[in-house]
Amino acid sequence: MLRTQITEAMKDALRAKDERALSTIRLMVSRMKDLDIAARPKGNADGIGDDEILTMLQGMIKQRRESIALYEKGNRPDLVKQESEEITVIERFLPKQMDEAAVKEAIEKIVAATGASSVKDMGKVMGEMKKTYAGQMDFSQAGALVKARLAG
Repeated sequence: MLRTQITEAMKDALRAKDERALSTIRLMVSRMKDLDIAARPKGNADGIGDDEILTMLQGMIKQRRESIALYEKGNRPDLVKQESEEITVIERFLPKQMDEAAVKEAIEKIVAATGASSVKDMGKVMGEMKKTYAGQMDFSQAGALVKARLAG
């Protein structure tokens, strides 16, 4: 379903002559095809699923945020603007992001469900969160919250 949405958005961007959206969506499609090819040896001939696409999109946004930080240090406002526009295009395909309170509530549920009691259980908790909430939160921020919850 998400794959179809992305393909339709690429056609729309092409018709509208929206260069930024078109180039960003083409990058998304290219990355998706790379992941599809990587998934074939694992017996997945149909390509990656929506949850993996959401994770891919989160990763693309994370890369762009890191680039923005570097471009700001290098005084390159033109590149900061480009990366920001790309983030906006990618975010159109993500579900509504959870706020911090919702993330903390999700952490509590998963900690209780997995029986996690220390930082050693962080991998188990994060794995379950990525499975359950793919594309709905920034997992680097969630990771810090999980660590704080399990350490305290």
